[in-house]
Amino acid sequence: MNNQRPQAPQSEPLSRVQILAAMGVTALVLLLAARFWLLFDTVAVLPFRWIPQALLGGVGLGLGITLASALVYQIWPAYRRSADVYLEFVLRPLTWPDLIWLGLLPGLSEELLFRGVMLPALGLNNGAVVVSSLCFGVLHLSGLQQWPYVLWATLVGLSLGFSALATDNLLVPIAAHVVANLVSSLVWKLRQT
Repeated sequence: MNNQRPQAPQSEPLSRVQILAAMGVTALVLLLAARFWLLFDTVAVLPFRWIPQALLGGVGLGLGITLASALVYQIWPAYRRSADVYLEFVLRPLTWPDLIWLGLLPGLSEELLFRGVMLPALGLNNGAVVVSSLCFGVLHLSGLQQWPYVLWATLVGLSLGFSALATDNLLVPIAAHVVANLVSSLVWKLRQT
């Protein structure tokens, strides 16, 4: 196993406060985008229903995404490099309690926009899942060399979108997204100690 640190992005590393601020601002922008969309479209937001089975299904999907990511990380060197750069850039400055925000903020704001608003607006069908997943993947583009991470995010978006379509409950993709972000960041942090 190679213990060398991945190449950092070309820009200066961000501080903990800058990363947390960027997460907060991004979450706010996505929530405002969802709200703005609803001002001009009469789409009904995908419902959020607090059902224990939906929560468990979302947690299971999130763990499955995390395990799949670990497998892809092991077998696809381009994804491993891309993920290492991204995770090094985002996670290195954060403290352990900050990881809760890393799970919650993107999980809530991204799911509200991409699965809660965009998916119903595009038709709640397979085509809508594909389009919203492509948009979700592009959101994770931090540079052209990061295309494997964007591809992975698009595949994750497909699984989150199809879970929303199958259950008609925004709780499932939100729980899956939060769990996947939280568990994968905890594992990464543990591996760095």
